[in-house]
Amino acid sequence: MRIYTKTGDSGQTSLYDGTRIDKDSLRVESYGTIDELNSYIGLCINYTKDETDKKILFDIQKFLFYVSADLATIKKDKLKKTIEERDIIKLEKIIDDYINKTEDINAFIIPGTGLASANLHIARTICRRAERRILSLSKYEEVNPLVIKYINRLSDVLYAMARYNEEKLIPMEF
Repeated sequence: MRIYTKTGDSGQTSLYDGTRIDKDSLRVESYGTIDELNSYIGLCINYTKDETDKKILFDIQKFLFYVSADLATIKKDKLKKTIEERDIIKLEKIIDDYINKTEDINAFIIPGTGLASANLHIARTICRRAERRILSLSKYEEVNPLVIKYINRLSDVLYAMARYNEEKLIPMEF
């Protein structure tokens, strides 16, 4: 099996539903950044020692494929699975669980006092960038509002997990 088709040599790619689109479009930027996030979360799994963290991150990776498929599809009837409100509620529960395990702090913290937390913070910033790309896309084309909501909550999950994995909290005071 070949992985190259040569159909993208002119700067276009095919969406999930077969629609041809420029590779530098906001839509491709959006799902491309989700792909980058998914890959980076894979790296995070290898740095965290907590088995619960690993399972949560692996489950998130699977859901990011649904997010990517949604963003890579104009004709939504082609989708087999989309993000639902219950998926967002699940993320909110994860956030609450992790925040309840950490000390209260009302300040910015210096990210990355350990390898796991540093990588989770990078994943969080990639997630925020993905959110900005998706919001830019939504100004010109229809975007599933639950995708935006899911990615917003996901960045909070990654923050909460990073906080939990910090080896030492270093607050910043202004």
